[in-house]
Parts: sequence; structure tokens; C-alpha cells
Amino acid sequence: MPDAVKWALAALIALAGIGGFYALPEVSYVLRIVALLAVFGGALVVAAQTEKGRAAWEVVREARTEVRKVVWPSRRETLQTTGIVMAMVTVVAIFLWMLDGLLAWIVRSLLGTGG
Repeated sequence: MPDAVKWALAALIALAGIGGFYALPEVSYVLRIVALLAVFGGALVVAAQTEKGRAAWEVVREARTEVRKVVWPSRRETLQTTGIVMAMVTVVAIFLWMLDGLLAWIVRSLLGTGG
């Protein structure tokens, strides 16, 4: 079966799920959500059978492998880094506040307004 037909089938399945969700308002909302998720899962399975679907699935698998390789910082390292960032933000904020005050004083002096 050509990929275009598979994509069309996946889209039709998803659209049928959405239509069913809104066509059956008397059914429990939770049940409709579960059914919609199941239908979308089916549409994904059909889409995964295409060439692009297989390539996308491979990207997801590779990303998962890379995430497993990540070395997460310890609690101590995280707290130290957070402290450094907060200190630098404070220093830059104070510098910008002082620079703003200086520039405001210069403008007031040049315009001859204020105290």
C-alpha cells in the first residue's frame, strides 16, 4: 500500500475519532477522552507504517538513547549554580539601576529640569 494511502487512512481515523467525540455528548466525558486517545493511537500506528513514520520513530528512539546518556547535576551542584545565577542577576540589576539613575540625572541636567 502506498504511503499516501496510509497517511490518508491515518487522517481519516483521527477525523473519525474527533467526530465520534463530538457526536456522542451523552457518553461520559472521560470515556470519550479515553476513546479519542485510543483512536489517535491507532492513527499513529498506521502513520508509523509509512517511510516518514518509521524515520520519525527512529528519531524518537535515538533521542531516548541520548537522554539516557545525560549526566544530571547533583543537588549540591544545582544549588551552587542557582546561587551563582541569583548573585549575578542581583549584581547586574544593581548596575543597571545605577546606570539608569546616572543617565536620568544627565538628561535632567541637560534639559534643565528637576532639582
